[in-house]
Amino acid sequence: MLRAVEDGASVVVCSTCRLSTESREDAEGRRGGALLVEAMHAVRASDPAYQGVAVQDMPCLFACQRHCAVHVRGTGKVGYVLGDFTPDEEAARAILDYAVRHAASEQGVVRYADWPQGVKGHFIVRTPPEGFVCS
Repeated sequence: MLRAVEDGASVVVCSTCRLSTESREDAEGRRGGALLVEAMHAVRASDPAYQGVAVQDMPCLFACQRHCAVHVRGTGKVGYVLGDFTPDEEAARAILDYAVRHAASEQGVVRYADWPQGVKGHFIVRTPPEGFVCS
């Protein structure tokens, strides 16, 4: 069930997420999560600023009441699950912009003033790193 990936800054994208609140798939039968994975890889490949953040995918983050969910994480840092994205280049860029800031932070906390507009309103939950809780 578990697949090893490299440690470090990453965005884990739910590859099986719904396309939207109303639709499971697009007209070609592709899920929103799969489309978001594709967009994330394309945006990451287009800009060297994103090379320090891995894009990983897995089926189902169990955020099924939301669509197009991602988990922004880093070793020893607070992580965040975000959702309700449109699976396109604009969302992928906003997520990666946030992930770069998250990776550069000491504990995974990015000041609200530094959040890209495209992630505001998309946060679902924060997750403490193993061995810690937030105070």
